[in-house]
Formats: sequence, structure tokens, C-alpha cells
Amino acid sequence: MAKISRKAAAERIGLLKRELEIHNRNYYVLSAPTISDFEYDLLMQELQNLEKMYPDLASADSPTRHVGSDLSGFEQVAHRYPMLSISNTYSIDELAEFNERIARGIAGDGNAPKYSFSCELKFDGTAICLTYRKGRLLRALTRGDGAKGDDVTRNVVNIKAIPQQLHGDNIPEEFEIRGEIYMPFVAFERLNAEKLDRGETPFANPRNAASGSLKLQDPEEMSRRGLDCVLYHFICENNPFKTHIEAIQAAASWGLPVSEYSRRGENIDEATAYIREWDTRRKTLPFATDGIVIKVNELDLQRQLGFTAKSPRWATAYKFKPESACTPLLSIDYQVGRTGAVTPVANLSPVPLSGTTVKRATLHNKDQMDLLDIHIGDWVYVEKGGEIIPKITAVELSKRPDDAQRPEFPKCCPDCGTPLVRDEEQSRHYCPNSDNCPEQIKGRFIHFISRKAMDILAGDATIEQLYDRGFIRELPDLYLLTPLQLVSLEGWQQKSVDNFLDSINQSKNVPFERVLYALGIRHIGETTAKMLARHFGSLDKLASATREELLQVPDIGGIMADAIIEWFASEKHRRMLDSLRGVGLHFEAEASDQERLSDALEGKTIVISGNFSISREEMKNLIAAHGGKCTGSVSGSTSYLLAGEKMGPEKLRKAEKLGVEIISENDFYKLIGQQVAEPEILF
Repeated sequence: MAKISRKAAAERIGLLKRELEIHNRNYYVLSAPTISDFEYDLLMQELQNLEKMYPDLASADSPTRHVGSDLSGFEQVAHRYPMLSISNTYSIDELAEFNERIARGIAGDGNAPKYSFSCELKFDGTAICLTYRKGRLLRALTRGDGAKGDDVTRNVVNIKAIPQQLHGDNIPEEFEIRGEIYMPFVAFERLNAEKLDRGETPFANPRNAASGSLKLQDPEEMSRRGLDCVLYHFICENNPFKTHIEAIQAAASWGLPVSEYSRRGENIDEATAYIREWDTRRKTLPFATDGIVIKVNELDLQRQLGFTAKSPRWATAYKFKPESACTPLLSIDYQVGRTGAVTPVANLSPVPLSGTTVKRATLHNKDQMDLLDIHIGDWVYVEKGGEIIPKITAVELSKRPDDAQRPEFPKCCPDCGTPLVRDEEQSRHYCPNSDNCPEQIKGRFIHFISRKAMDILAGDATIEQLYDRGFIRELPDLYLLTPLQLVSLEGWQQKSVDNFLDSINQSKNVPFERVLYALGIRHIGETTAKMLARHFGSLDKLASATREELLQVPDIGGIMADAIIEWFASEKHRRMLDSLRGVGLHFEAEASDQERLSDALEGKTIVISGNFSISREEMKNLIAAHGGKCTGSVSGSTSYLLAGEKMGPEKLRKAEKLGVEIISENDFYKLIGQQVAEPEILF
């Protein structure tokens, strides 16, 4: 990676963090990713390289240091052992480097002891953690944010492959076993056929279908989805097994579902041979798999190697490179999103790829179109990494027809006709007519009603109907809809009307942080909205905040601050907020949103830096719960610098210069009177 200036790196790191946060939410929460695993990994790798180049710019909440979160509307339960992610590579050569790191890590001052590998298919589903006590299923948790997960036990008991009662010898009193819930191709195809019959949007791939089905609020509906399960990691406080493979074989003997395709590799060469074999054989499997996981087999060596802040050092995943196909480009559509961004989407001659038929593929932006020198009528190569949304990667120039025409990127919005503006930072064109462009207006409504925002019982089709009939134009219009208007819509019965209006009424109970997120302020995602709500406490205080005051909020940069100020400066937005306040939405944080546990940190200002046993957000909440204030930078008024693993050197130097007391995580727990045992960390 070419060296870039610190200023340019800081701006790029901020942009990558925000983009990866969006993609994490799309993947883990919405089960609707918009880029492939391969593209995501490239963004993550770029962020890792920049943080390595400028270590002081690497923050503890960086996506490189924590797993994505799938937390949603279920009860959340803390994991007894953090549920980490796993590092990955697309390079066989990097497997040799992984092996060398293993050898160095366990050699000490002498030669490395002999070790083997467990080689396993990487099932493309959604992670699950099962707890059994006295042989009975006690609880099932999703990965969540790694520290806590959604309790989906009521759904998991309806998956036939998962036994509620185990049978066999030497079953531990209590243990956890982790794995993947996935949807076989046959169930995926049946489900999508049913959705198409009902006029609904089909799932993009089996992984999304599995994740979305597991989070259904109706267990009976979930049980009809045909989900399956494979388990691959055993955790027990007094683990009676010496190797990972022994533990998995024991689990199978008790009736738990494990993979029949796993194999022991005596060395890295055998592990590599396994990868090469399955890169071809995987195409015959009845389920989706996107790679191979290689783990050190010996459990004592796993414990010796330990883990990083995000992943175990004793395991890695080799990801299969995206499959590709060549097909003619028929035409290009230009779609307008809720933020006004215009995205070119290619219409293709249908082609089979990764188990589905591909008809459309993204071209991202005009720069990408120019880079490809794409023409209508070209034969193009399409990739579908991780079986997500396809993208065009190249043009087969030898097949270009003589009459192929270069497409002209629109100069005006394809929806409202307003001249487009180019956003140089993101290399995208957007429509600036945010208040009157129909697609942007409908997009804002769709965002407003979404589950993580106001959670109103409606979808894209409902918003389309309401907009086309002229019933909605601004967000408050939703709260003025009448039964007479709704029953006049095609396909609506009285029950549909009652359910919709009830969900509208229930949305008035949504807490302030979600209302703020629902407003759709540019660059303000779910996490940022939560942070702003807790920092300012009310919409009025946020609306009147100066740029300097906004920049005092951790992780709020200049671009975000400017976007907030610009949004609240709009007279139209202020009138809309008055109307939303009038219908009863929460514009202030409830006292219960931040439970006060003690006054141990009353009057104390704390700056946190580095990695801890809990997430950065949880640490901030803990400080506030005990009366303290958390700020983003060290100053003369800072009481403590709370230092974790790999803390930022700039903050350390400034704290030492100013004489600020530096405390460890254990010191912090003593301050608040909390003793926390350090559990054994296993993946």
C-alpha cells in the first residue's frame, strides 16, 4: 500500500469505519448485505493497513477490533465466553505464514511441539451458541455483538437437527457448543418460490434466508423454513478432551449435529490439499459454503496461542474466490437512493452463478463504468462473492459488437429531473433535490419505518401505495392516516388496517435514540444516533449544539458535525420536527435509558483507550452508570486515562505530560466496587 499523508489517512479511516459499520448492519441485522464478502474484506484489509501505517489513528471501536452485531428485538443475554470472529485470507501463501506464526507462538525458547489441524468446511449460515445443562438444551444465543447475543431459544427448539435432550455417556454437567444455522438449497428455493408467488422480494442467498428466518417473531412460521444446523466448537469449564476433534466426535455421539466432511490434517500441506479438493467438490454440496476453516487441533496449544481482540490466533479461514460468469449486458438502469445517491445497475442476459440465476449487477458509480469502458451489448464478467449481490468486474473485449454504444451517465436525476451533483469524496453523483425527489422521499419513509428505527408494520410496497395515492409526503403524515384512507388501498382488509394503525400508535413509544436514527440525517447511523442521544439527552440540545460541541462527542468528526448542523438549519426540517413532537414522539432520553448504579465516579472525567474485556460502548455505559463522564481526548480536566491493550500512544504521551493518572481495567473495576473474573476465552 502506497504511503499517504496522515491527514489523508485519517479522513480515509473515518470513511472506511462508517462504510464498514453500514455493511455490518446490513449483513448482521438486516440480513440484506449490499456488497460481497470479498469486497467487504478488501475494505477491511485497507482499514487494517492504514491503521498499521498510523497506529495512533486506530481506535478501540474500529471494525478491525470487534465483530459485527446481529442484535435485534429479542431478549439479550451475555455470552459466558466472548463469541469472536475469525481471521480470513484468500491466499494459499498466507496459510504458510499462518502456520509459521503457530510454530513461533508455541515454540518458546525451544522447538515447537508437534501439532495437527482440524480442517472443516465453512458453512455459510448464521452463528449460534447452544448451552446444555444436565443433557438438556438450556439456551440458544446468536453471536450478537460478541459480548451478548439475542436469546432465540424459542425458535431453535423448532429446528429438527438440534436435540433438546442428549443421550450417551460422559456428558458434562454443563457446556456450550457453537456452530452455524443454515438453509439447504432445496429449502431456500422453496421459500423464495413462495415469496415470489406472494409478490414479495425473495432472499438474495441462503445465508440471508437463514438469518432472517431465525429472527422471526413467530416460532411456528420459523419451523416451516427448513433450517438445519452444524456444530463445530465445544466449550466446557473443565474440558475433558485433549483435542478439538475428540470433543466434536463426543458431541456427535450424544446426538448433536456435526459435519461429516471434516478431516484431520497432520501438517499445513495436508490442510492445503483439503482446501484444493473442496474448492471443486463444494459445488456438488446441497448447501452453501464459502471457505475452509483450519484450526490447531490440540486444545492445550489453542490455550497457549490465545487470541487477539477480535479473533483466535489458532484458527483461520481460507475464503474461496468469487465465482464468475460471462454474459451480455442488455441495458443500464439508474436508481436513486434515500440519500440521493444515483447507482447504475446493469440488466443482464440471465446466467447461472453460485446456485442462482443472475439478471442484474451493480456498477457502483460512473468512475467504475469509465474504468471498465463498458458498452451496451458488451459481454461482461460477473462475480458473486459469497453469493451476495453480483457485480461486473471486467469486459470481454473480443466479443464487443460493432454497434455497441457507450452509455451516457445521466446529468439529471432520473426520477425528478434535477441536475445531479458529484460528491468527489465518495466518487458518486447524487440528486440535491432531497425535499421533492419522489424516490428520496419514499426512501426516507422506508428508513423511518424500519425495524431498528420506528418499527412500523409496513414495507416498501405499502410506502409505494401511500405515496402514489398522495397520502404521505412528509414523515408526520404517517400519523395522520385514517382507516378510511387505508381501507381504500388495493389489497387492504380491516385487519390489515387495524394492525398497521396499531403499529403506528406503538411507534410513539420508541426511545429518543431510535427516533433520532429514524430521521435519516446524513452520515448518522444507529450507533452514532445512540451516542448523540446519550451525550445531549434531548433533540433540542442537539439541534442547538455548535460544531465545537458536536466534535466533543467521541467519534463525531467534521463531516458528521457539518451534516447535523446543516440538517437542523433547514426550516422545513424544523417544521417537521414540531409536527412529530405534536403527535407524541420521544425527543428526550428517558432517565431509565441510563440506569445509575452508583456515585463512585461522580465528578470524574475519564478517557478510554485500547481494547478491553468488554466493548468500548459497554465501557462508556459503565462509566456513566457510576456517575462518570467519558470524553474522547485527554486534557487538564481529565481524571483518569483508562488504558487497555494496545492503547493509543498519543493519548498516553499527553496523559503523562499533563500528569493524568493512568489506570488499568482492573483498577477501574476496583474504583466502582466490581470484581470481574477473567473467563477462559475460547472461540
